[in-house]
Amino acid sequence: MLSRTADDVFWASRYIERAENLARLLEVADRMALMPAETDNTREWHSVLIAGGVEPLYLENHKQVTEDEALAFIALGPENPSSIYNCLKSARENARAQRHTITRELWEAINETWFTVRDMSFDTMEKKGRVEFIDWVKQRSHLVRGAIAGTMIRDDLYNFLRLGTFIERADSTARILDVKYHLILPEGAPVGGAADYYQWTALLQSVSAHVNYRRLFGEAVVPNRVAELLILRPEMPRSIRSCYDEIMRNLDMLSQDYGRRLPSQRIAGKLQSELKYGTVDEIFGYGLHEFLTRVVDRNIEVGAQIQRDFLLDSAPPEESQSQSQAMA
Repeated sequence: MLSRTADDVFWASRYIERAENLARLLEVADRMALMPAETDNTREWHSVLIAGGVEPLYLENHKQVTEDEALAFIALGPENPSSIYNCLKSARENARAQRHTITRELWEAINETWFTVRDMSFDTMEKKGRVEFIDWVKQRSHLVRGAIAGTMIRDDLYNFLRLGTFIERADSTARILDVKYHLILPEGAPVGGAADYYQWTALLQSVSAHVNYRRLFGEAVVPNRVAELLILRPEMPRSIRSCYDEIMRNLDMLSQDYGRRLPSQRIAGKLQSELKYGTVDEIFGYGLHEFLTRVVDRNIEVGAQIQRDFLLDSAPPEESQSQSQAMA
């Protein structure tokens, strides 16, 4: 496969997944902002800007963080290269370049999504309802993944589409989990208190994991169990472990196709082993925020190495940002 083709489909799937993940970050903030608080509830929206790695850019254009401005910036901001609006635009541009290689169903799913959001204003979104907008973004992402699963031949093109999805999802799960643990717990609120319980529950709901948590653990929502579910459990579709199982599966298939062992396999395999054999007690002993920071850093490294191994060796500008800028 030409590196240009691989690059286009890899980034198309990454941008679609990123749009969904940004919607989930917004959902976390929106749910948690509903909690009564003695302090300013804009902390929740500030935390999303930090977790999304766009706080410096936001502050260049805004004097302070407000709920409406943060929501508009992340959802529809044309000046924000990582907004949902720009992610869907970039996904469409990458898919359009490969209309001759992807199926009609996949192209139409991506193209129709962009045309719906292209002329949407913040007022239009608020009139329809922000929850409805968030759900719509997630549903369109599901539709795109369904078109990939249901219509694409299982060849190297399919492998690159899947790699883009799971590289992006691993990053998102780490960031969403870090929003709660590092930034959102109200000052002076006890761990295990009512606010803490509500926030962990809201986080689980935002990643479609609340029912799965109940099925697996059947107990009250507690931080260690939430972290175990979203980091280490292979049966949880959005867990970091599950993402890296999929990343390794697709890299192994590409390695067989290309007839050589790949540096990206080695880097991804090391992280997969840590997730496979690690324990939640070890993670909390190390520090959950520090662990998640390291995961995001190494995930960026894996994505960059995949770029060097197969694709055009130049990632979009926002990919070069350091982890310390994004989550510290």
